[in-house]
Amino acid sequence: MPVFSRLVRFLAKDGRTYYGDAVLPTGVNDIAKTTQARVIRGDIFGKHHVTEQVADVRLLLAPLAREDVKSVRCLGLNYEQHAKETNMPLPKYPVLFYKPVTSLSGPFDNIPISVMAQEAEGLDYECELVAVIGKEASNVSEYEALGYVMGYAVGNDVSHREWQLNRGGGQWALGKGFDGWAPFGPGIVSSNIIKDPQALRISTKVNGKTVQDSSTEDMVFGVAKTISFLSQGTTLLPGDLIFTGTPQGVGVGRKPPLWLKDGDIVEVDLEGVGTCVNKVEYIKNKPKL
Repeated sequence: MPVFSRLVRFLAKDGRTYYGDAVLPTGVNDIAKTTQARVIRGDIFGKHHVTEQVADVRLLLAPLAREDVKSVRCLGLNYEQHAKETNMPLPKYPVLFYKPVTSLSGPFDNIPISVMAQEAEGLDYECELVAVIGKEASNVSEYEALGYVMGYAVGNDVSHREWQLNRGGGQWALGKGFDGWAPFGPGIVSSNIIKDPQALRISTKVNGKTVQDSSTEDMVFGVAKTISFLSQGTTLLPGDLIFTGTPQGVGVGRKPPLWLKDGDIVEVDLEGVGTCVNKVEYIKNKPKL
């Protein structure tokens, strides 16, 4: 399906924004280290080709433009050890919720914390494998499901536990859907390269200290099973993102809880993909009433 190896979207030194195929030195797999990319022409979800034009990268952006994203689906409690640390039973079916597309941001963007989200403690991190759907999927089997994946990225499902669990009326989206609360990237590694998404190390650091360190092998519902399930009666579209849940080590599961603060640096990393590095930034302006 994809003709690229490692898709990036970037601001080039010529001032223009491109899609490109990252050019990495031999032995380097972290897309965040990209300094050059071969420009891609055409429809990233349709007919496209990697050109010989090499552009210098000034800044990596969210790997998909907002207009190219159809939806942001997310799974809760999808790692066995994470369910245990939160004293929740393993789900019988995938626990699905959505984040708005406005929650998406780039691999190096700050995480903006609005005045509303500063009202109480509870700001938390969640490293997640992000599967990117590359072609329309309807009622697909688990066996064929990975054939509908364009590639994989890493993301941070930033969450506010007070708004998620206590003020959300039983719905999680309010505490997870603030602007810029789903940084992802640093690019999208082709499914031709990552053949098995259930054998990848995934981790989070806060201010340089490792707080999550696990493997996608611990997922309750693997990527193939998840895509198959979500496609039953509900068509998945090219550009749909699926945040597939987080492993153990989140702030809410610690004693005492570890909440993010203004100025904290959060790094989420996925083996074979790379690292997103985002700074927590409290917004000072007051809401307009």
